[in-house]
Amino acid sequence: MNPGIIAAAAVPHVPTLGLSKNTPDFQLTLVEGERALGKALRELKPDLFVVNSSHWICTFGWYATCQSVHQGVCVADEAPDLIPGIEYKRKGDAEFASALVDEWQVRGIPGGRNESPHYAWDYGSLVPLLYLDPDAEIPVVQIPTVITANQAECAQAGRAVHATAKRLGKRAVFLASSAFSHDLVRGRHFKPKPEREALDQRFIDLLKRGEVAEAAAWLPEYSRAVVAEMNGKPLATMLGALQALDEDGAQLAGAQYGGYAQSSGSGNASVVVWHR
Repeated sequence: MNPGIIAAAAVPHVPTLGLSKNTPDFQLTLVEGERALGKALRELKPDLFVVNSSHWICTFGWYATCQSVHQGVCVADEAPDLIPGIEYKRKGDAEFASALVDEWQVRGIPGGRNESPHYAWDYGSLVPLLYLDPDAEIPVVQIPTVITANQAECAQAGRAVHATAKRLGKRAVFLASSAFSHDLVRGRHFKPKPEREALDQRFIDLLKRGEVAEAAAWLPEYSRAVVAEMNGKPLATMLGALQALDEDGAQLAGAQYGGYAQSSGSGNASVVVWHR
């Protein structure tokens, strides 16, 4: 398989997945799905994961984590009772992160290097990796969700991930840590409204068919209709990476691992797109 993006997936990060004692039965399908997806992704032998978390939020600029080792304690600041502190230690890829920032800047995207030794991971970055890569074997570069970036800029940022991986000869997996519908209510057992769940399933079906151009074209309308997490920006970044792969002539197909499950009105599932 050629260097560049070799797969991209939307993955759940709901905080009740952080510790098994907090995971309700109706969300166990999300755990099973991420475990199965992780096994499939690791079998591709990627050089790194690029994680776009909807919970690392930057106001103006795009940053990439340039630490060679990520180590610390993750606390869910919005739900410290659910994730009071999970220790983590994972490899980084400083070369890739630095090159990605350069690529963003070439494209006119404001970018910078996160080199802080004090930086601590958000739970949106960590929770999926607990199941996708439980032994912490694969290096990770994190990128944020940028408030002032529109979906078009997000797509360009995703295209830059593919271009950087190609330039460095690396095989990267892009992970959009994001829900689909995200009109939140109190009570984790509540599902999205039926009409929003139906739209989620339509969007997921596009991904499962590998129809990334159609998904990207519909994303602005879809994300407004379902109140997508962070206005659909992580999904837009993922689709940008996939469109770049598609334009390189890759034949794309998708798959869903595990079921679709709710969390406080949001809709969540593990859905991947990769080479057919």
